[in-house]
Amino acid sequence: QAQLVESGGGLVQSGGSLRLSCAASGFTLDNYAIGWFRQAPGREHEGLLCLSTSDGITYYRDSEKGRFTISRDNTKNTVHLQIDSLKPEDTAIYYCTADRTSCYEYFYLYDYQGQGTQVTVSS
Repeated sequence: QAQLVESGGGLVQSGGSLRLSCAASGFTLDNYAIGWFRQAPGREHEGLLCLSTSDGITYYRDSEKGRFTISRDNTKNTVHLQIDSLKPEDTAIYYCTADRTSCYEYFYLYDYQGQGTQVTVSS
């Protein structure tokens, strides 16, 4: 059964960093476009960025561009999201998504969505 599993979330102080991971089973991630989203309480899924099948990066939040770094680890069939200079407003559940062909800014357009990992940033 194909699925995505996120990990690496937790409680961190403002100004800290986290590296989130998105591991796939049942399919090979390096053939897919990978998106990262987050959802704060009471809000819709918010697109952060997407790594295309050709490894181009689309940022959906230009103002935060310098704080998010996405990378593939094909040996582990995993994609990582590094988040630096964390702020309390980054508190949310973070999700990865995968699509066979394209990047989208809309969460449910992807072929697969993970269950999310909670990130909480204290002030």
